[in-house]
Amino acid sequence: MIKVLFICHGNICRSPMAEFMLKDMVSRLHVEQQFQIASAATSREEIGNDIHYGTKEKLREAGIPYEKRKARQVTKEDYRRYDYLIAMDSENLRGLRRILPEDPQGKIYRLLDFTGKPRDIADPWYTGNFDAAFSDIEAGCQALLAHLKKEKKYE
Repeated sequence: MIKVLFICHGNICRSPMAEFMLKDMVSRLHVEQQFQIASAATSREEIGNDIHYGTKEKLREAGIPYEKRKARQVTKEDYRRYDYLIAMDSENLRGLRRILPEDPQGKIYRLLDFTGKPRDIADPWYTGNFDAAFSDIEAGCQALLAHLKKEKKYE
């Protein structure tokens, strides 16, 4: 089983968007039983809050199912539990390093590092641009799946 944890600052915008998008993608490929996918935050600011309305709107527009959930913070246990800890931007990586100062198994990435154009995914909480975040996350999730397929992580 491939265990993926998406990470952003508050766990209400980008990381749950990536979580539900990847869940939908693997479901459409009929390989969802081979994946465990979740999301978390580097900060405690939004703990317990549901997904941001802008993220919900983009997921609805795309026909991607999602469910009510509560934001949570990354824990040290998550490093043991997940195979991939995937941050949305460099600031998230810095926040993650405060919680998980070491990455001896090479599990920590930025989502767009799997694409041909590695870069940060701008935070729509600040930009208001959920369309751009959605597009970047979609490209990142597609590239992640291609990487996993190439590495023969799933059938």
